[in-house]
Amino acid sequence: MAFLTARLVPSLFTFFINISIVIMVIMMQHPQFNAVYLQRKTKLGTSLPRIHCRRSQKIRCANSQHHHQSISQFPPINQSVAAIIFGDGSESRLYPLTKRRSEGAIPIAANYRLIDAVVSNCINSSISKIYALTQFNSTTLNSHLSRAYSGAGLGTEGFVEVIAAYQSLEDKRWFQGNADAVRRCLWVLEEYPVTEFLILPGHHLYRMDYRELVELHWRSEADITAAVLNAAWDQDPGFGSLKINDENRVVDLKDKSTGNPNCQNTFDCHWFSSMGIYLINRDAMIKLLKESFPGANDFSSEVIRGAISTGMKVQAYPFDGYWEDMRSIGAFYQANMESAKKYNRGFNFFETDSLLYTLPRSLPPSVVTDSVITESIIGDGCILNRCKITGAVVGTRTRIKDGAVIEDSVIIGSDVYQTDVPGNSGDGKCMSVPIGIGENTRIRKAIVDKNARIGKNVTIVNPDNVREGDREDQGYVIRDGIVVVLRCAVIPDGSIL
Repeated sequence: MAFLTARLVPSLFTFFINISIVIMVIMMQHPQFNAVYLQRKTKLGTSLPRIHCRRSQKIRCANSQHHHQSISQFPPINQSVAAIIFGDGSESRLYPLTKRRSEGAIPIAANYRLIDAVVSNCINSSISKIYALTQFNSTTLNSHLSRAYSGAGLGTEGFVEVIAAYQSLEDKRWFQGNADAVRRCLWVLEEYPVTEFLILPGHHLYRMDYRELVELHWRSEADITAAVLNAAWDQDPGFGSLKINDENRVVDLKDKSTGNPNCQNTFDCHWFSSMGIYLINRDAMIKLLKESFPGANDFSSEVIRGAISTGMKVQAYPFDGYWEDMRSIGAFYQANMESAKKYNRGFNFFETDSLLYTLPRSLPPSVVTDSVITESIIGDGCILNRCKITGAVVGTRTRIKDGAVIEDSVIIGSDVYQTDVPGNSGDGKCMSVPIGIGENTRIRKAIVDKNARIGKNVTIVNPDNVREGDREDQGYVIRDGIVVVLRCAVIPDGSIL
C-alpha cells in the first residue's frame, strides 16, 4: 500500500499541473481574458505604458483600454515627429517691444528669450528635428536660434533649422500665413521620413511634455490632435474655440470672425480654447494643404476647420498647466514679475527636471557693490553700484549707478558695456548719456528696453496714472499703465515720465 501511494501521488500531481496549463492556454486565447491580463500586467509595472494625459472633471482622457498597442512598437519620437515653430505675424500685441524684433525674440526673465520655452519643450520631449519658419522682424530671432541651438541637447541627428520667408520663381509673394508658410516649405520638411508634424506658436510661455500629446495621438489613431486649455480662460487666445464631444473628438470650431460661444469652457456645452498647438499626420497635412485647401493661409481658422468638415479625426489633448500667450504688454510684464517672486505661481524658470535652454554667453558674473536687492532676478554681467532693487528683473550687461532705485520693473539690459559717450549724434540728440541707468534715478512699474540710455535724476513712475499714451518721439510709450522705454532711447537728465 505504501508503495502504491508513493507511485500514485506524484502521478496525480503531474496530471493536475498539466490540466492547469491546458486551461490557462485556452483562456489566454480568449480576447476578454487577454484584455484583463494585460491590464493587470500594466498595474504590476511591466513594459506596457500607461496613458499620461491629464484627467479632470471638464475633459477626460481618451479611453485606452481598446488600444493595447505598446509604444515600443512605434518608432522613437525623435525619428517620427518633427516640430514646426512659427514666428509671429506682422500685427503684434507687444509693440513697441516688437518694433525691431519678432515676439519670439523678446528677452524675458533676464537671460532668456520667449522662443526658448518652446524649443526647450521640444528638446525635453526628445523632439530633435525642429524647423523655425520666420518672416517679420526676424533678424534677431534667426541669429538667436542659429547660435543658441547648434547641436545643444539635440543629439547627432538633431537640428534647429531656420527657414526665413522667401520668394521663388513659382511664387513671388512672401508667406501669407502659417499654413501658407508650411505649404511652401513642404519640400524642405519632407527631407526626413517623419510620420507627424508638431505645429507650435513660437511666442508662448509654458512647459509641456509633448510626448504625452504624441502618445495620446497614437493611441486614439487620430489624424490631428489639438491641445486645448482645460480650464476657464478670461480672454480669447486667438486660435478659436473647439467643441469636444464625449469621446474627446473635436466636432466644431469657432474663431473670432464667427464669435465665441457664450458657454465657452463650461462642462455643459464642451467648448474649450485652442492653444494653437496641433500634431498632424504627415499624409493628412500634405492632403489638406495641397489638395483639399490649397488656398488656405491660416491653420486654426481654415485648415483645422476644414479637416473637421471633411470628416478627419481631430482629437483633443487637455492641458492644465501654466500657459501665457503674451496677449499684451501687461501680460508680458506680469510674467516677468511672477518669475522674480519667492513663491512663483507663474512659469518656473528654475525647474531642474525640465531645463530651459538658451544662448550660452561668455559673460562675467554680476558685480554688486553696496546694493540692496530683494525678490529680484539679476542677469549675467551686470554692474550694480550702491542701488536699491525690489521686485525687478534686470537683464544682461545692465549698469545701474549710485543712488538709483528700481521697483517692480523689467530692465532688459544691453548688448555692450558703455560708460561715457561724449558729443552729439548725427540727428542732434544728446548722446552724452551712457547706456544704462544713471545716478539717483527712480524707476517704478516700467519696462526699459535694450540699450536704453537713462540719465541722472530721472523719474519714471507714470505720476498721472495714464493707461495708454504714445510718446515715441520722446523715447517711450505707456501701455496698460506701464511705461515702456523704447530700445536705444535716450532719456535726458532730470526727465519725468
